Amino acid sequence: MPRSPVVARTRAGASVLAALTVTALVATGQPATAAPAPPAAEPLNRAFDRAAREYGVPRDLLAAVGYGESRLDGHAGKPSQANGYGVMHLASNPDNRSLEKAAALTGEPADRLRRDTAANILGGAAVLRDHADRLGLDRTERRDVNAWYPAVARYSEAEGPAAALYADTVFTFLAQGLTATSPGGETVRVPSRPVAPDKDEVSAAGVYAQSPDYPSALWVPASSQNYATGRTATINKVVVHVTQGSYAGSISWFQNPASQVSAHYVIRSSDGEITQTVRDANTAWHARSANSSSIGLEHEGWVDNPAWFTDAMYRSSAALTSHLAARYSIPKNRTHIVGHSEVPGNDHTDPGVHWDWNYYMQLVGGSPGTPGDSLTFPSYAVQQSGSSGPQVKAVQQLLNAQGYAAGSADGIFGPATKSATQAFQRARSLTADGAVGPKTWTALLSAGTTPALARGSSGDAVKRLQRSLTAALGTTVNADGSFGPTTETAVRTYQSSRGLSVDGKVGPATWGALQAGR
Repeated sequence: MPRSPVVARTRAGASVLAALTVTALVATGQPATAAPAPPAAEPLNRAFDRAAREYGVPRDLLAAVGYGESRLDGHAGKPSQANGYGVMHLASNPDNRSLEKAAALTGEPADRLRRDTAANILGGAAVLRDHADRLGLDRTERRDVNAWYPAVARYSEAEGPAAALYADTVFTFLAQGLTATSPGGETVRVPSRPVAPDKDEVSAAGVYAQSPDYPSALWVPASSQNYATGRTATINKVVVHVTQGSYAGSISWFQNPASQVSAHYVIRSSDGEITQTVRDANTAWHARSANSSSIGLEHEGWVDNPAWFTDAMYRSSAALTSHLAARYSIPKNRTHIVGHSEVPGNDHTDPGVHWDWNYYMQLVGGSPGTPGDSLTFPSYAVQQSGSSGPQVKAVQQLLNAQGYAAGSADGIFGPATKSATQAFQRARSLTADGAVGPKTWTALLSAGTTPALARGSSGDAVKRLQRSLTAALGTTVNADGSFGPTTETAVRTYQSSRGLSVDGKVGPATWGALQAGR
């Protein structure tokens, strides 16, 4: 996801977009029959039924909006990048105050609307009904799902093409039907039905404009205040992001001149549709130090929910990346096709541990593996005689760099690698079993100079520290070479668990413990 310097202003109306002409079925659902949904006996279904009755909103319309906003995942009250909450994505930011509106309409406190799914769905229904009332829909019109199209567009809090695409998505879900499973395992069904929405109130001008750089994509330009015209460096990499929100919200946010963020392309989860928002020749603001030399790809979803990373999304994104690699002579490897978290100077975690890099690089037609130095992994597994692969190669590189003759770095853990491992272990007073487990990994990865490090430090020594903390703690510490708040927290955790003085800074004692494999 791009980083915005304007923290208080976040993406408005985060949502999933689609055109009614989409023929692909929803990737996370199954074709629905025309048979009515079974009686609601589970909490999520009860919440949709209750909210629909209380506010006179068609139940299936309400469920389709919720599915489009969140895949029925409330994220335990955690905000999206637009500061939106819950299944219905009730937002609280300068451009979208639907959370506050829901609180006023329902009488529910904002905190409950953020965290309680039933209250959140009730709040979403109240906001939708308020939009319908302001549009003048009477009781008869409210019974016709097609009359709700402009109210749904207004619920997005987007404008122009983004609002139209948002509403089109919801009505596509109604037309195709849904059978969706919530993170809690509950099934929510929306039967398919013919739809003919009333679009008179919504301007869709430009929705189907073609991308000027990638003919398979749509074109919805970002505000000219959210990117720089031209380039100051040659394009040599692709940066993979995750929106922490949704497709329409990203596009709409990039159109807001206050956001000060953008990306070149946004890819939708359900069917892989792509919208370009910044021309390739211009510098989008998405990855700090890499902006001038990269193309930024935003992928709809959340880093903690792999359900968003559909095969359709992977394939569509990989086709785009392959096209960009050919057009700009970008090597198809993990040094030049990287995640946001791997760009120096960034403190984001996307695309996260659920992004399947090996599969993605296979689709791109490039080389899998780790970025840059071939030493950075999200976790470090035990390597021993008979092991093979990139992590064995990393062991061999580290041993050879420290003067222990592991032989050729061929990724095969043979006798020479075992012997070198044992020699290294004896020198560090570790159990000399010849297997590279957490302690040996920690000692190997931290080996080298021991400069004083603290928040604000950067460079290779910080990256060494971050790798060794990943091995020592058994949790991923982003090895981006930038000592930020996340690294400081990891240092404190390590110091506390090893009985060291806890100050979040890395001096002789902390380096000594790491290099001893503690």
